[in-house]
Amino acid sequence: MKEIKEPTFRESVDLMFNRAVALMDLPPGLEEKIRVCNATYTVRFGVRLRDKIHTFVGYRSVHSEHMEPVKGGIRYSMAVNQDEVEALAALMTYKCALVEAPFGGSKGGLCVDPREWDEHELERITRRFAYELAKRDLIHPSQNVPAPDMGTGEREMAWIADQYRRMNTTDINARACVTGKPLNAGGIAGRVEATGRGVQYALREFFRHPEDKQAANMTGTLDGKRVIVQGLGNVGYHAAKFLSEEDGAIITGIIEHDGALFSQNGLDVEAVRAWIMKHGGVSGYPDATHSADGSAVLEEECDILIPAALEGVININNADRIKAALIIEAANGPVTAGADDILRRKGTVIIPDMYANAGGVTVSYFEWVKNLSHIRFGRMGRRQEEARHQLIVDELERLDKHLGDAWVISPNFKQQYLRGAGELELVRSGLDDTMRTAYQSMREVWHGREDVTDLRTAAYLVSIGKVAASYRALGL
Repeated sequence: MKEIKEPTFRESVDLMFNRAVALMDLPPGLEEKIRVCNATYTVRFGVRLRDKIHTFVGYRSVHSEHMEPVKGGIRYSMAVNQDEVEALAALMTYKCALVEAPFGGSKGGLCVDPREWDEHELERITRRFAYELAKRDLIHPSQNVPAPDMGTGEREMAWIADQYRRMNTTDINARACVTGKPLNAGGIAGRVEATGRGVQYALREFFRHPEDKQAANMTGTLDGKRVIVQGLGNVGYHAAKFLSEEDGAIITGIIEHDGALFSQNGLDVEAVRAWIMKHGGVSGYPDATHSADGSAVLEEECDILIPAALEGVININNADRIKAALIIEAANGPVTAGADDILRRKGTVIIPDMYANAGGVTVSYFEWVKNLSHIRFGRMGRRQEEARHQLIVDELERLDKHLGDAWVISPNFKQQYLRGAGELELVRSGLDDTMRTAYQSMREVWHGREDVTDLRTAAYLVSIGKVAASYRALGL
């Protein structure tokens, strides 16, 4: 039997891009201009650690400059390579276009295992990497704005921001050189949870449309739906937490690097997270069935599967055994192009990564705007909003006294109505609006064109169309 060769992550992105542009009427040359990566910078730098010089290899790729700055995370992983970074940068271009964040696509990576180094050593490595990028304007508020990704978080972004500020002491917008910073270093409320929250809002929007639920052979709401989550990192944890606590979903499976937990009655997401933080994995967790083969749990019966960690976890070798009716790609590229073909033929509905995990870049956009405006959201208008609401409440209370039992104000109405929106409420509102609007643009194409049978192709058509329109406006 001839072995089927699995496409690489970059080849998967190219295959999916090609499938979409075949349905478009782009001018000669513009298709190629949108597809190719503009530039990739490779840096090799040494840092003296533990009495010897260690050389590290890092990348920063710029896919498209149809809008600037370009935007994209920096990941720390020993698996980082140029092909992966360029594929992720391309996805960032399409993702930003889809959700109407005014950025081009970029991505960065450093070949380092963060677990091998102490915090002060990792800081020295990060600052040197930031220095190498910033001196070439590959970190810059108006040209290239990184964010956290796999293996990085608020801490690393704070180091990068401080390194940029030290190199650009007169740049009043220095804090906007990177997003995903801690709140006390110019960050924004809701950024840490943003990608997971975006997954929740994406699923809520999907379940608002009967036609879409029917495509996945589903009815009702998220309440009671069985969910398996692969990867309980930042994205998977927040998605699982919000879906179970706020929408009534039942998390039946959690897959981690050392196996998986499964329980038909549902897992306590907070308890599992606490166990992982303490023990480094799910092994030994007492209140569920543990399977050493985590990949097998991907194939368990469930309504919704959320791959939230690595690329290529659903591939040609296991796609035909996936039983979930709906897959939402919380990670970048968790379904390969080969698996995508198999799943589409089976009738599985896939909510694609370029939309499903766009919550992070959306809230990063809000943080960047906050840094450039030098004022937190809600500061100017919150109390004025509360004062206007107070006028209405006072009038209602006057009517309440006048009309007696004929007019009764609900007990919690006053407290809820009087509370003006702070930064977190505004960020969540903006994210919800973004996810709903972007989904509607995809489903219009999905249901409106006979030659489009899946959401991924629809997402590519919408985003490539927007990138093409930007290039035309530039005169290309």
